[in-house]
Amino acid sequence: MSRSDAVKTGPERAPHRSLLKACGYTDAQLAKPFVGIVNSFSEIVPGHTHLNQIARAVKDGVLMAGGTPFEFNTIAVCDGIAMGHEGMRYSLCTRELIADSVECMARAHAFDALVFIPNCDKIVPGMLMAAARLNLPCVFVSGGPMLSLNGKDLNSAFEAVGAYMAGKIGTEELACAENEACPTCGSCSGMFTANSMNCLTEAVGLALPGNGTVPAPYAARIRLAKDAGVKVMELYQKNLRALDILTDKSIESALMVDMALGCSTNTALHLAAIAHEAGVPFSLAKINEASQKTPNLCKLAPAGKHHVQDLNAAGGIPAVMGELQKLGLIHGECLTVTGDTVAKNLEGVTVTDKTVIRDKATAYAPVGGLAVMFGNLCENGAVVKQSAVEPEMQTHTGPARVFNGEEAAVAAIYEGQIREGDVVVIRYEGPAGGPGMREMLSPTSAIAGMGLDKSVALITDGRFSGATRGAAIGHVSPEAAAGGLIALVEDGDVIDIDIPHKRLHLRVPTEEIDRRRAAFTPPQRPELTGYLKRYAKQVSSADQGAVFKE
Repeated sequence: MSRSDAVKTGPERAPHRSLLKACGYTDAQLAKPFVGIVNSFSEIVPGHTHLNQIARAVKDGVLMAGGTPFEFNTIAVCDGIAMGHEGMRYSLCTRELIADSVECMARAHAFDALVFIPNCDKIVPGMLMAAARLNLPCVFVSGGPMLSLNGKDLNSAFEAVGAYMAGKIGTEELACAENEACPTCGSCSGMFTANSMNCLTEAVGLALPGNGTVPAPYAARIRLAKDAGVKVMELYQKNLRALDILTDKSIESALMVDMALGCSTNTALHLAAIAHEAGVPFSLAKINEASQKTPNLCKLAPAGKHHVQDLNAAGGIPAVMGELQKLGLIHGECLTVTGDTVAKNLEGVTVTDKTVIRDKATAYAPVGGLAVMFGNLCENGAVVKQSAVEPEMQTHTGPARVFNGEEAAVAAIYEGQIREGDVVVIRYEGPAGGPGMREMLSPTSAIAGMGLDKSVALITDGRFSGATRGAAIGHVSPEAAAGGLIALVEDGDVIDIDIPHKRLHLRVPTEEIDRRRAAFTPPQRPELTGYLKRYAKQVSSADQGAVFKE
């Protein structure tokens, strides 16, 4: 008996069949398995404007393999367009909305299987959370990465603003950056959060090879989508479900791929949230454990010059996993949506460009791309993309410049108030305190664009775009709104940053900290309304993945 029998089989389901026939479905179609096609198409997000083409290809694949596809949509926020204003408060919080909405649609309509079509930042993990929660046969096929032309990407436009504000370029150069940064549809072309998560979906086994790297405009992306539609029907016939694939071992393998690629710091949030839904134990300490034994094999933008199209040409995620398999860092016995194990999928895989995917002997670093820091300023952890930090900023000591919110910090940076050696502290941007844990791409890009990325650090209880580079330390937990020490930092306090030793320390005597805490009054913020009000009450801390409290 299939799940869809609940809405289509027996005389008592005549009203249900009547409603389905009102949608144009025939008796022959209703007799087949029901496959939900979860599409995040919209007309305002460049990573999603073409997803109707992907959905059409997926439906063709389902039809070829004997299923009946039913398409429905989820929301999708573009982090780039939401960046630097109130809109960014509505980015991370959509992850939970997406997971909840997919659960509601899938359960209410008794789908037998699902194909997920995400592409950008919060949509991928939101759908992965739903897949774990529903535990149906499912396949992911993203819209693919944007192409980069002449080495440009979205970060080029953000950093051009900093250069313009510093008087280093004029309006013509700024307009050029604006017009060249995003030349095609697709998720922004560096190893930013969207591409990080699409690559990790492939690494964890829930997407077919190529999902994370085949560029959006390529015909191969359409063929991949058709294959995904065929494959989900095979999984349905085998009853191979999401949690047969999404296991502690597959998540561990994906974490190794994360470290090798130098993925976005946001993966720390999302992997924790996905593991939570899958019932797999996960802590930030796991990231350091993985990083210590995984070499950094790739330096894609913003850490280096390569983009995801280059990774694709060099062999993609299978080639990266092949290198890690040689080091014993991949669980080859894990099942994948191909129907075979990881080890079987990697047979015959080779690296075709060793300048893009290095081996252990030539790795960029002996440790992985991310590091989790601890210390009195972040007792529960903070996250940095160490592969995108200049050597001279791996350790840094400097005076704090403190701001209660992103806007004040950006204004100070643009006005030239930040000096070499400073440590910019942006607080009250955490999951509950923001609320929404805004990304700080505008201030980090301003710092980089003004040429200060080799001398200025930034610390926040908010988070960073995957496009951020430099000594940018985020996810500080506990956050300021929860009484974390970051709330008590004052201008001029000395902060010690030691990324190699994973330490972040506020150099203020304990007695002085106690005095400040006793006299502390949190700043007033405008009264929250609507979804943000509910979100702030429900969300957990960043070190727990910013999931909803149970």
